[in-house]
Amino acid sequence: MTKKLLGETTYKQTALGIIPRSQLIPLEVEGIKRAWDFVLQQKVNGRLPVTVSFLKRIHREGFGWIFPEAGGKFRTLEVSVSRHTPPKSYEVPQLMEGFLRDLRVRMRYLPGIDHETFLSELIALLAWAHHWFLWIHPFQDYNGRIGRLLINIILLSYDLPPIELKVETATGRKRYIEALQLADDHRFEKLEQLVSEALNEAVEEISSGQNKK
Repeated sequence: MTKKLLGETTYKQTALGIIPRSQLIPLEVEGIKRAWDFVLQQKVNGRLPVTVSFLKRIHREGFGWIFPEAGGKFRTLEVSVSRHTPPKSYEVPQLMEGFLRDLRVRMRYLPGIDHETFLSELIALLAWAHHWFLWIHPFQDYNGRIGRLLINIILLSYDLPPIELKVETATGRKRYIEALQLADDHRFEKLEQLVSEALNEAVEEISSGQNKK
């Protein structure tokens, strides 16, 4: 539940009580870390299933300790996100099952890593998967964070480095939102460009680290 008190300050009901946005932000940062640590632990165990139950578990590990009633559960309310109106809540379970089934098939038929089209097809796959997840908007909150984790789950499945889409700055956020809005119209070029830039940056960081050794 969200409340408006004391002017424009936003307060939310959490497991820790009703707290202002300023106190929620560090909890969300910790939640992202918990979700990522859980993914990495599953990778160590050799299991990164691209399934509904796995994504729900990631959401619960990351944010269920803050919002127990919503953590790890698909939304039951109708929402709107900027110019986009996601599907009705009762459609979410079936849409997610179909989406993840398609994703698993596309991952299975991705060319080998040495194939000349691997990189371009991987980028297209990552952009498509990220957008489709956000289009469905399965959770009440933190879809963007889980959607960006989904990109890295796919990358880790191919033993590739994780990436970070630039969404924290005003400029980066603007480019990201514009790319998602274009993808709503089946125009994925801008979103693919953001993914490509993030991949290049991750590779450069790895190369730079190796050169310093």
